[in-house]
Amino acid sequence: MFDYIKKIIRGDYDALPEQGGLTVELALTVLLFDAAFADGRCGKREKDHLIQTLETNYGVSPREIEDLLADRDKERKEHVELFRYTRFLNTHLSEKEKFDLITALWRIILIDGHLEANEDHFIHRLSDLLNLSHRDLIDAKLLARKQLS
Repeated sequence: MFDYIKKIIRGDYDALPEQGGLTVELALTVLLFDAAFADGRCGKREKDHLIQTLETNYGVSPREIEDLLADRDKERKEHVELFRYTRFLNTHLSEKEKFDLITALWRIILIDGHLEANEDHFIHRLSDLLNLSHRDLIDAKLLARKQLS
């Protein structure tokens, strides 16, 4: 999985497996990274929370995460193609799991205490692509804020 994530972060989509090789963990990791960089940078608190989420939920080692962050920072500044990953997640996650994902993404976005327009746009777009209601998006945001306080 680590090699696939590195390729995505570098923008090397041709080297990736077709839909059959995509995993839930890979898709979730890509979206978490994209959320952390939604405002064009990844601050210390966002980075720490991203690392904790990836270690705890997906078993990615701290060294692998540091490598991914370094690659992301120097190789790519724009968002990855979200549709491929959200379409995959829509077929493999329950509504509850998608709600939990949006909540985790909100935590990464909100952890620095600032919600910038491009972060807000990113999470709204992602919520739409995951077929979540606006109510779910707001409930997830409120839950994330509560979890961070």
